[in-house]
Amino acid sequence: MPKRKLKVEKTEEYIAKRTQEVLFSFKHLQTSVSYKNTKDSKFFVDFLERLKKLSELGWEEIRKSQRHSFGMEKIPVKSIRPQCPAFITPDVKELEVFRATGSNKVFVGIQQENIFHVIFIEANFGDVYTH
Repeated sequence: MPKRKLKVEKTEEYIAKRTQEVLFSFKHLQTSVSYKNTKDSKFFVDFLERLKKLSELGWEEIRKSQRHSFGMEKIPVKSIRPQCPAFITPDVKELEVFRATGSNKVFVGIQQENIFHVIFIEANFGDVYTH
């Protein structure tokens, strides 16, 4: 019996839902900064809980949220202390910042469609940029 491929209907509703889905990529995460030097395991638990909550909200809700809550803000690339990876081309002038936990420690990256590429995780306040 020949195998049959399932045909997935990509309706407008399906596409709209997928573009609101928040995905995080760590492919470009810079490992020489901050988070590798912390011994605070609670930071990582809180950070994972934050990622889970952001994933549940969707981009529309994130955009409505305050920056010190679950929202994000922009920061000029020139304000970032560590060198940005080659992935961040010279035409990129700003990166986006989320709070990594309930404190002011942050994670920084760039959004492309529904994927947020995490570049820096600040486990020690002020390591990534001057607040």
